[in-house]
Amino acid sequence: QLQLVESGGGLVQAGGSLRLSCAVSRSIFSFNSMGWYRQAPGKQREWVATIPSGDGPKYADAVKGRCTISRDNAKNTVYLQMNSLKPEHTPVYYCNVRKYLIDYWGQGTQVTVSS
Repeated sequence: QLQLVESGGGLVQAGGSLRLSCAVSRSIFSFNSMGWYRQAPGKQREWVATIPSGDGPKYADAVKGRCTISRDNAKNTVYLQMNSLKPEHTPVYYCNVRKYLIDYWGQGTQVTVSS
């Protein structure tokens, strides 16, 4: 059974940075895309960034210039580097992988930005 385990969330001051990690339980070569989503309390889950297979990274307009998605194939891990965090950026971040139109999700990692 495929498992995705996020880590790296936590408390950070406004203007600070965090790097989220998502460790996948098997080789990530087979996936069509890997990405990150976030969900704030009472809101729908929204897309943050994606690395499609064979293409460059894609970012939501809200995070362009502040976030960088990357992957380490040898470690079966995808990362999200987040900079210049603001207090409103306190959702739960979820790792996502997609294969043949099937989405797999991690359990989420909480990011809290203090003012």
